[in-house]
Amino acid sequence: MNFGNNLFQARKKTGLSQETVAEKLGISRQTISKWETGESLPDIYQAKKLAKLYKLSLDELIDFNIDINEIEEVIKGTNEEAEAKINWTTTWSKKYPVLATYPHKVDIAKYSVIIRKMLDSISSNYGYNELDSMLVLKDILYHEWKDKK
Repeated sequence: MNFGNNLFQARKKTGLSQETVAEKLGISRQTISKWETGESLPDIYQAKKLAKLYKLSLDELIDFNIDINEIEEVIKGTNEEAEAKINWTTTWSKKYPVLATYPHKVDIAKYSVIIRKMLDSISSNYGYNELDSMLVLKDILYHEWKDKK
């Protein structure tokens, strides 16, 4: 994604028109249009003003990705009641079919014992509750997998 598109997506997400943004910055609507189409770039001061207007840091504006931002917003807005209704295995199986098939192949009981020991160890060594221990272990596993790629 290019910076102009980032500006466009960030503006759209806030529900502001080009006219409104231009008025708040004291510039023309055409200037906003040129920034969003990539014909020109705002200077650093205008970029900072845009970031503030769009309630983003300058780094977030530069790297703005509407899909990632929308996912992050959904995650922030999800409560435990809604989470409890979601069968995560079924949901993720649509993208990763192995999640639907591994229970018939993998010795789950064997790995459950090992994982339970790790969870208990994290909990007792660091004072984390069950959920936090699981999240730490999941994160360690993810980074271990990612680092081996």
